[in-house]
Amino acid sequence: MTTGTRPRTVVVGVDPARTGRLATAWAADEADLRGLPLRLVAALEPAPDTWHATDAARHRARAEARAEALRRAADAVRARHPGLSVSSALLRGAPAVVLAGLAQEAALMVLGSRHLSRTEEFLSAGSLVVPVTAQARCPVAVVGDAEHSTQERPYLVVGIDGSPAAQGALALACEEADLRGCLLRAVAVRQPPLFPTRPEGAWLDGERRLLAEATAGWAEKYPDVTITHEGLAGSPVERLAEAAGHALAVVVGRRGRGGYTGMRVGSVVHGLLHRAHCPVITVPAE
Repeated sequence: MTTGTRPRTVVVGVDPARTGRLATAWAADEADLRGLPLRLVAALEPAPDTWHATDAARHRARAEARAEALRRAADAVRARHPGLSVSSALLRGAPAVVLAGLAQEAALMVLGSRHLSRTEEFLSAGSLVVPVTAQARCPVAVVGDAEHSTQERPYLVVGIDGSPAAQGALALACEEADLRGCLLRAVAVRQPPLFPTRPEGAWLDGERRLLAEATAGWAEKYPDVTITHEGLAGSPVERLAEAAGHALAVVVGRRGRGGYTGMRVGSVVHGLLHRAHCPVITVPAE
């Protein structure tokens, strides 16, 4: 769990504009499970070269609010996990740029979510989820609501589509399920043909074969993890969100590095970030 001589960390973005307590608590729990240090980060846009006295006062107030949010978050984490290694930093720069940069070396990046609409997301200067998720080289967990599994046995969901990114998602999902001692539901979804010529069960056979091939070998590596296979028909976003309705998290792969705009995450990832109520963990392709 090291990169060179530096220990890898779980990084969580702390936003004073909203509480972010769920994301911070989730990140602390994850760091504790993995035995990794937790780093709390807030970012502050740099001061402009020319400004009025009132602008300087507002900038100082924003800096103080972020510093106070970091202090509160650190105190809450230490109360929750007294033995956890915790550090905090107030960094200068655009929040999305700062966090995307940190996500190049972190073990995991954790962000809170306001469940903005797509229009609000692109128009909001403070939106972090899409640009950070699109550019991160590490897995990114977006925590909008608390973990809320109501099942007798807690479970995770992982989306499988045969891509290299999905294999990365499966690897992380198996590790997460092993750490949490929970069931792992591997789900493959196929959009039904417009004019089906065979019964649904017949054309879903390919999804079932895909799941069997994708998960082969993982049971041996994680003997304590029970992996189930589910081939489903319909919209991948809707069916994965439904499958994860009571999950601890849903894990999906993300292709590419964000495109020329740095804002491309793929339609399934983008849809889940808006649709799923459990934490969404995206894993970039190697």
